[in-house]
Amino acid sequence: MSNSYSFEVINIKGKAYIRTYGCQQNFADSEKICGILTLLGYTIVYNDDDVDLMIFNTCAIRENAKDRIFGNIGALKHKKLKNPKLRIVICGCLTQQRDIAEKVKKTFPFVDLILGTNQLNSLPELLAGLFNGSKHGVILSDEDEPIAENLPVVRDSKYKANISIMYGCDNYCTYCIVPYVRGRERSRSAAKIMEEVKSFYYEGCREFLLLGQNVNSYGKGTDVNFNRLINYIDNIPGDFIINFMTSHPKDLTKELIDTIADSKKISYRLHLPVQSGSDRILEAMNRGYTRREYLELINYAKSRIPGLSLTTDIIVGFPGEDYADFSETISLMKEARFDSAYTFIYSKRPGTKAAELPDYVSEEQKSIWFRELLSVQSKIGEAALNGYVGQTLRIFCTGKGRSDEKLLTGKSRNGFIVDFPGNDEKIGSFVNIKIIRALNWALIGEEIK
Repeated sequence: MSNSYSFEVINIKGKAYIRTYGCQQNFADSEKICGILTLLGYTIVYNDDDVDLMIFNTCAIRENAKDRIFGNIGALKHKKLKNPKLRIVICGCLTQQRDIAEKVKKTFPFVDLILGTNQLNSLPELLAGLFNGSKHGVILSDEDEPIAENLPVVRDSKYKANISIMYGCDNYCTYCIVPYVRGRERSRSAAKIMEEVKSFYYEGCREFLLLGQNVNSYGKGTDVNFNRLINYIDNIPGDFIINFMTSHPKDLTKELIDTIADSKKISYRLHLPVQSGSDRILEAMNRGYTRREYLELINYAKSRIPGLSLTTDIIVGFPGEDYADFSETISLMKEARFDSAYTFIYSKRPGTKAAELPDYVSEEQKSIWFRELLSVQSKIGEAALNGYVGQTLRIFCTGKGRSDEKLLTGKSRNGFIVDFPGNDEKIGSFVNIKIIRALNWALIGEEIK
């Protein structure tokens, strides 16, 4: 469900600073906030000195993220005392939780406006009110709002674009707060997404990241599912790369894997969060698949997609997990041979079902397991990178090198970071690079003329 969006441009002269926490979806939202503020007349700046407006776009996934955000909000008090005209807005997933929003309002009375996750379309009106002297307080939505289309966007990169294709999640994994702060699944129209891809391509963008909490369930109940959507985008004329995240294993189909394998532009990197290798823990997490089903899926993907790079998410120390369960995760990691893994020690999120489960393993013991997991994955990832030495990869060059600013950097179709010598004219283009060396997180190569 979506609706067209427009607003009256209010010519505000001032400087705005936006700080973003969390996932790519939050960064995509911040690019829309930047677009709105730019049309309103703000200049976007990248430090918080002497600004007129500060916006914190928050994340609710992990407890330590919440603590860090609260600490940073508290530090703003002296800025407000120094500049009473400064307006401070807190938005995003953290503040969509009503108890957190009320806590922010009570603890930090100098915060002018607290928004949930579905109020971006109201931002111009709310800001106009703030600067006219009104104080809006807390504005949340108890129901899923229609998706506002045609929001202006100021992208962080000239060559890469984040495109949200859907919002919300219907899975209710027991450890996850996302369905409660992002709402139920809502998909954008395929026509609007295609229009956005074409528009960004003509502006010079060559790498597109399709975003959703579970992209595999895009278009549920409609004629255009995710498989059809990426096939449509793959057939748009031009030379570019299509990435997407995040995929849920229970909704990833062999048909989608075949589409990736037969495509011209879809990335050969598949991010498929497994979370645990234990069937008992997967059931407690409400993940909707078994260890065997997950392994069958990735083995099929590896057989069909040439040079597939497989990445994942893993949680260590879920409530009720014992060392036997953890050992199952280690064995799955060794069998799956992930190129990289985003690994986390379980963080309790109030309001989720897992927060109510008994947990008998100490944080110290979880840390020991965590270090063991990292050690195993480090060796697997290092071997994967070393396996590319001597190969030639087609790289999309995006800017200055990550290992050395004297180099350029880019990504291969299967998502590996590659740094190489070259002049700035290569930025924004595809180049063939022979890999000569592997670091523990990237590849080093030289251009094949």
